[in-house]
Amino acid sequence: MKIFVDTAKIEEIRQVKEWGILEGITTNPTLLSQTGKPWKEAALEILREVPDKPVSLEVIATDFEGMLKEARELAKFGDNVVVKIPFTTEGIKAVKVLTAEGIKTNVTLVFSSLQALVAGKIGATYVSPFIGRLDDIAYEGLLVLEEIVHLYEIYGIETEIIAASVRNVDHVRRCALLGVDIATIPFSIIKQMLYHPLTEIGLKRFLEDAKKANISIL
Repeated sequence: MKIFVDTAKIEEIRQVKEWGILEGITTNPTLLSQTGKPWKEAALEILREVPDKPVSLEVIATDFEGMLKEARELAKFGDNVVVKIPFTTEGIKAVKVLTAEGIKTNVTLVFSSLQALVAGKIGATYVSPFIGRLDDIAYEGLLVLEEIVHLYEIYGIETEIIAASVRNVDHVRRCALLGVDIATIPFSIIKQMLYHPLTEIGLKRFLEDAKKANISIL
């Protein structure tokens, strides 16, 4: 399972990159607005930081022609741009056209396995089911995610599944066990993935014992 970071903050992106586990980035208008920079400046800064990783940037238009126009403009920002398109009737029409033009797409705001099936059929590069938001309405998002993984395996759909709206480390663990292609994870949760109290306790004990034994490597 590839790890994408769900952020537009360049400091967070650089940190995950330094850890060696950054494999892509997803953003949205909300995340870009939180940077305190003009959205285009923030987007281009991200693309320069990771020119070899996919970066999802979202259209604002909701009509077919508007989506196409914005998507084509976003695609000019860099070869690693992936255009996020919401799953609507206008959106799936746009994805079909953009796919034919060779523009990479990420179908977002997906909440059912049938929506994901359609996204796969129209050739989306990625599909993003929102598991946390399904949990919010008392429907287990991971069950939907499991259905999507199963459907894609049955029919050999090449669209990559991005588990989105990840709310906790257990979401990440269970996504990995399901065989999801990608999880896009908030920076705070990635930090939690790297921490375990027993690691801290064990390290403290080892250092104390090394000091008692007067161990010095250099």
